[in-house]
Amino acid sequence: MKLFPVNRPGPARAAWFSAGGALLAAGALLALSVQAQDPKAGAAAPAAKPALTVTLASPQRAELPLSVAANGSVAAWQEAVVGAEAGGLRLADVRVNVGDRVRRGQVLATFAAALPQADLAQARAAVAEAEATLAEAQANAQRARDLQASGALSAQQINQYLTAERTAEARLQAQRALFKTNELRLAQTQVLAPDDGVISARAATVGAVVSPGQELFRLIRQGRLEWRAEVASSELASLKPGMPVRVTPAGGEAVAGRLRMVAPTVDAATRNGLVYVDLPQPGTARAGMFARGEFEVGRSPALTLPQSAVLLRDGFSYVFQLAPDNKVRQLKVTVGRRLGDRIEVTGGLDPAARVVASGASFLGDGDTVRVVDAPPAIAAAKP
Repeated sequence: MKLFPVNRPGPARAAWFSAGGALLAAGALLALSVQAQDPKAGAAAPAAKPALTVTLASPQRAELPLSVAANGSVAAWQEAVVGAEAGGLRLADVRVNVGDRVRRGQVLATFAAALPQADLAQARAAVAEAEATLAEAQANAQRARDLQASGALSAQQINQYLTAERTAEARLQAQRALFKTNELRLAQTQVLAPDDGVISARAATVGAVVSPGQELFRLIRQGRLEWRAEVASSELASLKPGMPVRVTPAGGEAVAGRLRMVAPTVDAATRNGLVYVDLPQPGTARAGMFARGEFEVGRSPALTLPQSAVLLRDGFSYVFQLAPDNKVRQLKVTVGRRLGDRIEVTGGLDPAARVVASGASFLGDGDTVRVVDAPPAIAAAKP
């Protein structure tokens, strides 16, 4: 029998055959696994799932106010300086402090009154003495007049009696004036409020000896505050006295004001004019505060959206418009005035467009959404 030699594969060809067999086995196992998990996987790819459930809104026409914005400071309508009228007296009592409301004529502070009282008593005694001297001079003058026709007294003596009478009258008037002066000085030992208002500053200190005219208190007359704002000269013509103003002090809530006066001059350096706005109910506003305000000068139609539909990103305003395939498209828009929960859209949006009304901050351009008529109600938790 004849034997033929067998061709055996080399080491490289054996390695290639082994690797190919392993790949085929792995592919078969993967296919079986996929078929076991999803028998219809090869039939069709799943549709994209909605990213968020949203409600829609369309732009609406509304009448929005036209306003002129300005900045300024809150100040006292009038501030009265209450000072000492009498000098050289010791301050004995201070009865009010900063923030107290006072009435006209209320005693704010008192000075030691011992010295003025003593001066007043001395002046009263001097008046009594002058009255007695005048009574005597009047009696002598009357006798001289009675004896003038008889010739018992010379003309020189009669003239002396009449002159003494007039001198006594003048001295009595002088003593009465001095008495009145001492009465006023005693009254000045009480510092009285010149008007109703609020104490805004206090410099009075018990025990201090003050000089005439030295400031003791500052008083905001009637507690009235005003807002003094700078407005560009080009906008002053649109402002009229009596116009309503909305003033928002720093860190506080907006308060209602009314324009009282527009200054008759304009600053040549800044080209701004001052306006004065009364604040009948200042609320949290305090004198010296910075405040912003808006003057309502009229109304005009506008295209508005809910403020929740407008998203601010990178310094620009955007809305998400719904496409027919339930996908949203990000649009850049320009906005203007605001009123309540509405904001004016001045450009970049079709008036017939439908945009996402809420949840825009969670969306991206091209996301698929599910539209509902109203936000889903939250089910009440069972006890």
